[in-house]
Amino acid sequence: MLFQPILLAFNFQATLEQLSASFVNTLMIFVLTIIFSLPLGLVVAFCRMSKIKPLQLLTKLYISIMRGTPLMLQLVVVFFAPYYVFGIKLSNDYRFWAVIIGFSINYAAYFAEIYRGGIESMPRGQYEASDVLGFSKLQTFFRIIFPQVIKNILPAVTNEVITLVKDTSLAFSIAYIEMFTTAKQLVATQSTIAPLFVAGAFYYVMNFVVAYIMERFEKKLSYYH
Repeated sequence: MLFQPILLAFNFQATLEQLSASFVNTLMIFVLTIIFSLPLGLVVAFCRMSKIKPLQLLTKLYISIMRGTPLMLQLVVVFFAPYYVFGIKLSNDYRFWAVIIGFSINYAAYFAEIYRGGIESMPRGQYEASDVLGFSKLQTFFRIIFPQVIKNILPAVTNEVITLVKDTSLAFSIAYIEMFTTAKQLVATQSTIAPLFVAGAFYYVMNFVVAYIMERFEKKLSYYH
């Protein structure tokens, strides 16, 4: 009797099919955000540590804005700014790319600070030793420093990646249909909150897989040894 109101009018098969279809959109947001934000975050980290003061200050301002304002607001600005600020009319396809751009520039700011913390934690002696051995600055960074940085920052990166899985639901703020939006629509049509629980299961499984993969990376890098 307790669960009867929840299960009333609940069509599990239809719910599963529709959520599975919209899950593809959620997965696309996740994958493309990771592909773009990780390398962009490294570039931002270099700019943040630059000795060129204007570039450093500009980068600090960018990071401050990205981390200090809601991601939902940033998505709305990215989507509407081209038209209302520049008068540019964009196609319906831009809605998807607005989501990717908004997520990528937001997460790049967080990844940049993670990278910076990892890079600055490296002992100065390693740079000096590589200089004595005749390594160039690029060789020193990518062959000696960066592999150690990756090992050290992996737990922090894992936390951000798991947060990204859940944040994909914010795409609804510019009416992009992803899994959470579909779940809300099913709640309205079926008059039951059961689709939300099914969507929650999807998110949990996705996060479980992400956490498992990242844990395998940590073990491969011998993080605990």
